[in-house]
This record gives sequence, C-alpha cells and structure tokens, in this order.
Amino acid sequence: MKVLVAVKRVVDYKVQIRVKSDQSGVETQNVKMSVNPPDENAIEEAIKLKEQGVASETIAVSIGDDKSQDVLRTAMAMGIDRSILAKTDQLLEPLAVAKVLKSIVENEKPDLVLLGKQAIDDDANQTGQLLSALLNWPQGCFISKLKIENNLLSISREIDEGIENLELTIPAILTCDLRLNTPRFASLPNIMKAKKKPLDVIDVGELGIDTTPKIKTIKVIEPPTRKAGIIVSDVKELIQKLKYEAKVI
Repeated sequence: MKVLVAVKRVVDYKVQIRVKSDQSGVETQNVKMSVNPPDENAIEEAIKLKEQGVASETIAVSIGDDKSQDVLRTAMAMGIDRSILAKTDQLLEPLAVAKVLKSIVENEKPDLVLLGKQAIDDDANQTGQLLSALLNWPQGCFISKLKIENNLLSISREIDEGIENLELTIPAILTCDLRLNTPRFASLPNIMKAKKKPLDVIDVGELGIDTTPKIKTIKVIEPPTRKAGIIVSDVKELIQKLKYEAKVI
C-alpha cells in the first residue's frame, strides 16, 4: 500500500497573528512557520502504517513556494520516505489545492491519501472533501481512529451525537483529527537523514490546472479590543448591574 500525505506550511500556532498594515491579509514575513498541526497527525498515521507493515511507501506533498520545502523536510525527519513540492507563488484556494492534489494522485497512484482535518490559517475544512469528489473516492472526515484489515478501512469519527463507526474501501481519502494520535518529535539523526531523502519539485503552472482565485479578499481587520471587565462584590450587585446598567435581564 502506498500512502500519500498532504502537508501545509502555516504560521506557527504559538505566534501572535498580526494583520498587514494595508489590511490585505495576515503578516507572514519574518514570522515563524511550521507544519499545520492536524497535518502532523496525518504524517504520524502514515508513519505508523509503514512501521506496522501495512504501507510500503509514504509520500508527503506540499503546495507553495520554495520555503515549503522546510515542512517537507520536517515530515521526512519524522519518518516519511520521500516528498513532492508542487511549486507556486500563488496562494491557492481549497478547490485549486484539491485539483493539484488530484493530478499528483493520478500520477503517484497511492492507495490512501491522508490530510489534516483543516488548516489553522483559513479553517476551511474543504480540501479533503473536494479531493474525494474530484477522484470519486470514498471519504472519512476528521477521523479519531483507524484500522486497516483485508483492504477495508475501519474508522471512528466524532459527531454531535457521539462516535460514528464506518467502513470504507480502498482507495480512500481520510482527514485526520488531533485525537487520532500523538505526533512524534524528529530526532537529530533523523533530521540529518532527511536532508538526503528525495524531494521532487514540480511546477503547478505546468499541470494545466486553473488556479484562478474565485474569492476576492477585500479587507482583513483585527477583532475589536474587548473592554475591561468589572469585579462585583456579590451576586446582588451583579444582578443590579445586569438589570439596570446592561439591561440584559
């Protein structure tokens, strides 16, 4: 079984987000970037499948400029076998990303595609579902448990009513929840080994895919600053303020 993992380079989750002065987007210059956290769960699951003897090869794919090579090197340092960078200087929307991944899937012919359930920069939660539709493959979204036996995928996913258990046939698309596993840290020896692992670069412009944005961002602004809270001495004072000052009761 060949497993392909989609990896996105995003602003590190520990960084305080700042809006650009021209309000055209979020500041990414001189800001720490890292692997999208849910994608780390997808990477870990692919590596576990390789260690269990279920997967024969694992491949990481990222779409972006040359700087995106760092997240692919991180994936290979964790244990991924090889990587592919779909190079573009354009910021792609989920549909365009799904189209690029579809082209790579058709070329690589993996049996399983793993993605993070969503990216922390846009929170779109669309790429996996769109890719499933484009390939006409079964999909399992935000999975928290995975078991593979006799070419059947047994998955668990959290829904509002509780835990839903499903069976899917291979090939399939799975998007991974943070509860699926605990991603490992890359050791120093593996970081050094990752530098020698193959990383292929393809040009998105040569794939013949329409990546024109369908959405125009007019302005990005920070949320309004919250007013300071008020400390009350007892419940009676709280009720008085809610009733006569805030007038919410």
